[in-house]
Order: sequence, then structure tokens, then C-alpha cells
Amino acid sequence: MAKLLIAILVGWLGWRMWHGWGRPLPGTPKPAPPPQPRNPAEAEACAVLGLQPGAAPEEVRAAHRRLIANVHPDRGGSPELTRQVNAARDTLLKPKD
Repeated sequence: MAKLLIAILVGWLGWRMWHGWGRPLPGTPKPAPPPQPRNPAEAEACAVLGLQPGAAPEEVRAAHRRLIANVHPDRGGSPELTRQVNAARDTLLKPKD
């Protein structure tokens, strides 16, 4: 029985070495590509907030809060940066048509 298990293990290891360790097994589905933004404005807004396209509204709000705490004019930040961060939030949170 032990010889059979060893033979199966050696065969499996040889097969994996032949087909490559890093590649998925044949017949496995490919992972889905990351969601692409609908328009360039969404891509730019994601870049401003440091998010991936398709981020959840909770993630957008959290990123906005984190950034606005540093760039708000009342905290010594720039009004232009504040406008950019707010515009990015509004772009990502507006209802999708």
C-alpha cells in the first residue's frame, strides 16, 4: 500500500513539474479581469482617491475622509486639492445610468 501511495505521489509531482508549477491546471477557468471604469473621468477619480476601479461606495467614502483630513484648507491644505478630492468622490458616488 505504501509503495502505491509513493508511486502516485511521484507521478503527480512529475506531472506538475512537466506542466509547470506556476501555471493553473488544465481546465481551470481564468480569473476575471479587474473591472474597467466606464469613462476616463472615473479612472482619474480612482487615481485621485487611490482606489481600484469598481470600488464600493464605502471604500470611496473612507478614502475621501482619509484624504480630506490632510488637504482641507482649514488644516493648512490647498483649496485646489480639496476641490479635486471632492470632485473625485462625487464622480464615483454619482448614480450609474
